[in-house]
Amino acid sequence: MAHILLRHRDIPGIEKLDVYQKNGGFQAFEQAVKKMKPTEVTDVVKASGLRGRGGAGFPTGVKWGFMDNNNWPHYVVANADESEPGTFKDREIMEGNPFQFLEGVAIASYAVGANLAYVYLRGEFWQVAAFLDQKIEEMEQAGFLGDKLFGSDYSLRIHTHLGAGAYICGEETALLESIEGKRGQPRLRPPFPPSFGLYGKPTVVNNVETLTNVPLILENGSDWYKSLGTADSAGVKVFSLSGRVKKPGNYELPFGTTFRELIYTHGGGIINDRPVKGIMAAGASSSIIVADEKALDTPMDYASVRTLGGDLGSASVIVLDDTVGIDWVVNKTIHFFKHESCGKCTPCREGNYWMQHLTERIHSGQGDASDVELLDSVARQMQGKCLCALGEFATMAVVTGIERFPTDFGK
Repeated sequence: MAHILLRHRDIPGIEKLDVYQKNGGFQAFEQAVKKMKPTEVTDVVKASGLRGRGGAGFPTGVKWGFMDNNNWPHYVVANADESEPGTFKDREIMEGNPFQFLEGVAIASYAVGANLAYVYLRGEFWQVAAFLDQKIEEMEQAGFLGDKLFGSDYSLRIHTHLGAGAYICGEETALLESIEGKRGQPRLRPPFPPSFGLYGKPTVVNNVETLTNVPLILENGSDWYKSLGTADSAGVKVFSLSGRVKKPGNYELPFGTTFRELIYTHGGGIINDRPVKGIMAAGASSSIIVADEKALDTPMDYASVRTLGGDLGSASVIVLDDTVGIDWVVNKTIHFFKHESCGKCTPCREGNYWMQHLTERIHSGQGDASDVELLDSVARQMQGKCLCALGEFATMAVVTGIERFPTDFGK
């Protein structure tokens, strides 16, 4: 099956404007501006079943439809703050297939009536930002960005914006605060960005992978896209596979592909052919799934993964074999979340502080059963009480690790 997102693997040189155009580039954007109303574009995306690829899985067209049309101007922000440990798909898309991503940004902007769009990149992606700036300039020179596009009244500018490497800025409201020049901390919601976003104006925030789907959905139709994947999760997904596998990397596959196929057919199996122990389906922020036969044969889509007591999230699949101690995994994830907590809300700030001390003590062999019980108690008391999802994410490996792998914690 030809790639839809990682098309650079099939089409050499697609990162060049002329090659992209020869392969249908910008035809969808031109068709949208010249022949479709913005609401019609939104309806096609809504009908396709495209869901957000940044982790939440919220229906993209529905989000676009929430924009407040009584408050102007409107903005589009592409979330390229790829900070989740285990996730490395968006960078490959931006570097390998940049014009399809930028065309997706342009189509989304037209659909929601935005004349200005931002691509927010994590601070370590400064080379990617410079590369995208070059591509944006090429689009302007070719007439795909600027004033009165394709002879219409529609105008659009796209800018890149570098963050400072803060994980919290992957959360959409903290990202917007960062663009505004403020400290990257989440806002209290509601109001949500489609009604009160960048500079207090209606804003759509979509992930890089999400937007890269849009040009081909418009070109081929919503029925074509729905024919891929499952009823719950339409289309394809780039699965970032890492951990104890022989061939880590990005694999673009239809939703509904099983964990077994991803790990063994595409990932080449486990290093030294060891047995699989656990799977973190959504990177560091996910529950740890017991990798039994049922789990391995479970389709990777949003609904099916929930039956295993986990979430697919951004599909950054970290595979653990029997050489990996779950107490070590939990210690590593808590150190990360403690470091990245913005400190705005007390449960996350204090909870991660105490969980770090407890996991360090347990992993070093100096803890006892009471420390494990206290760690579990702190994590559960944090759940549902944090301002944003970071605090919630921090507890997932802790609670599920202790519950599902008790022997790794001396229980």
